[in-house]
Amino acid sequence: MPELPEIEVLRRSLAPRLVGEAVARVAVREPRLRERVRPRELAGLAGQTVRALGRRGKYLLIHLDGKKGCQTLVVHLGMSGRLTLAEGRAPDEPHEHVAIYLRSGAKLRLRDPRRFGLVRVVATDRLARDPHFAGLGLEPLAPEAAEDLAGTMLREAARGRRGPVKSFLMDAGVVVGVGNIYATEALFRAGIHPLRSVARLSPARWDLLAAAVVAVLRQAIGQGGTTLNDFADGEGRSGYFQVSLSAYGREGEPCGACGAAIRRIVQSSRSTFYCPRCQR
Repeated sequence: MPELPEIEVLRRSLAPRLVGEAVARVAVREPRLRERVRPRELAGLAGQTVRALGRRGKYLLIHLDGKKGCQTLVVHLGMSGRLTLAEGRAPDEPHEHVAIYLRSGAKLRLRDPRRFGLVRVVATDRLARDPHFAGLGLEPLAPEAAEDLAGTMLREAARGRRGPVKSFLMDAGVVVGVGNIYATEALFRAGIHPLRSVARLSPARWDLLAAAVVAVLRQAIGQGGTTLNDFADGEGRSGYFQVSLSAYGREGEPCGACGAAIRRIVQSSRSTFYCPRCQR
């Protein structure tokens, strides 16, 4: 599933092409996504102009201005979605469920074979109160937050908890956008065992962890995200952070720091990879 870096890469790739564009029309070819798409709601975007692209966690936010005020097109790629720009006359791709035609002649198309994605319109001034966003936690990276994630923020969020630190990092109510791959990599960099209880982390180790989360996310963004299966940016380009993975998916391979074999365990039905020597 695309995580924070992939959506940030998507946002950055689309913004130069979309900002200032006007919507001509919207075609909904398959409404049965994770939440049913509302064709009439999307049709109301016709005539509106894209003023900015934002992101909240794993949600891409396309902000538009229209005669009836500011609206935001909210897009979540689910597990297999791609949002790419193409020529308006380009043939429909398989599983191209929604197409937004622009007055310039291009189209923004959502392809989602597994149909776990989401496309909906929300009044911009109501985004914070929308059920999809109301319960979300800290943004790890500025400028969405006032500052980058800090150890003090994580330590305060963990107050009164006792569960494993990896599950804590992946809780969107605590920190948004840090899924399985990036939680695994951040814990490796910080030298923290994924099963360690958040109640047993010192302030210094919280600082290490927060710095590792930020560093991993920024590196992943710089390398175009991670493409294991489906992800591509708005121009259709794959990411290559997967070549930099130190622990994730490397069961049985030697740790790059100490040479010990990387191990795999299952936490909350997700694979976790770690070094038994470096991570304590």
